[in-house]
Parts: sequence; structure tokens; C-alpha cells
Amino acid sequence: MMDALDRPVWSMLNGRQAGLAAVRGAAVRIDPGYGPFAAARDTGDEAQAALAAVLRDAPDEVWVVEGQEWPAPPGTRVLRTAPLVQMVAETPAPMVPGDEHAEVLGEADVAEMTALALATQPGPWGPKTRLYGSYFGLRRDGRLAAMAGERMLPGPGLGEVSGVCTWPEFQGQGLAASLIRRVMAGITARGEVPFLHSYAGNARAIGLYETLGFRVRREMVVTVLAKS
Repeated sequence: MMDALDRPVWSMLNGRQAGLAAVRGAAVRIDPGYGPFAAARDTGDEAQAALAAVLRDAPDEVWVVEGQEWPAPPGTRVLRTAPLVQMVAETPAPMVPGDEHAEVLGEADVAEMTALALATQPGPWGPKTRLYGSYFGLRRDGRLAAMAGERMLPGPGLGEVSGVCTWPEFQGQGLAASLIRRVMAGITARGEVPFLHSYAGNARAIGLYETLGFRVRREMVVTVLAKS
């Protein structure tokens, strides 16, 4: 089961979330509305050419999440790379009193969700990102203060916690922890193991995730590619 996490984007778009793929074959790309994720079957010439072909003209870019930096196919260039850690919670923290106050976010909340995500940048966000799975939010004085939801389903028995973000003025109040527990409860209710990705340098976030039952499974790298 865990092997699917070694190549999460390739696994999700050739498996449980194949319906979200805009391009399939030797390379896959998710519908850009959901984000910029893409993957190639391997680093061979055919797959690399297919990966280059999924890119549109500037400013289009794709994010390749793998165990190491992905080589730029001919006709493309690396815009940036970032080290990640992939974490799993085989014994996730259970919900505690108060976590049930999180509300399910929907169509009426899109503007607030988008503003929060773009301001805090928990990861790539597009107009359909919220449709990956359930998203939950906590409000303070009527304002969406924090949210968290689901994203990748790379294989049977696995569900990703994602989009965890809080406005700076509401940080330090335990909102992110509460929302993560709520999202994990939904994942575990389906008999799945929660996992997530974090930027490796975000020690504060990683420390929080560890208190909620996550452990580092492996290091990953995101390689952002664009046409050269």
C-alpha cells in the first residue's frame, strides 16, 4: 500500500483519481483547475518528451513530486525545486471536544477559501482544488480563520491531508490542529491512513504534525518545470 506514496502524482492519476487527469499516457497531468501536478512514467526519452508536451505556453508550469529532483526534459527548464518531507499517521490523533465545530466548506465559501489559500500559500491552489475532497473551516467573528481538506488519493487505503492554512492573526490558537484532526477522522472512517507533504524547512508545521501522530516516511522533492 505504502509503495504508492513513492510516486504520489503518478499513482493518483493512474489509479483512484484517474478521472482528474487531463493528459494520460507516458506522462500524466492533472486538470489544471485542480493544480499544476504532473508526472512521467520514467526518465526515458518517450516519457520525458510526453512530459514536455503537457506544458502549455508561459506562464504555464507543472509540479513534479518525486523522491529526487526530476531532470528537465528537452524543451523545458527547471524554474525551482524545493525539498519536502512526506509524513504518514498510522496512529492518528483522535478528535477532541471542540473539533466538531468545524464546518463543511462549500460553494458559498469559495471566495474566502481562495483568499486564505493565496495569502498563506499552503500549496498550489486552483479554482477546483476544493473539489478534491471534503474541506473544513473554523470561523472567528464570522470570518473564515482557518481551513484544511483532502487532496491526493494515490492508492487504496491512503488519503492526503492538505490545504492546511490559517490567517496570521489567528495562528497559535490550535485551529490548524483541530482541523487536521477533523480531516483525519474522515479519512480513517474510510479505513484509510492519513498522509501529507510539508516543505522540509517548515519546522513549525512539521512539529505540529508530529504531535498529531504523523512521522516522516521519506524525503521528497518538488521540481517545477516550464517551457524553455
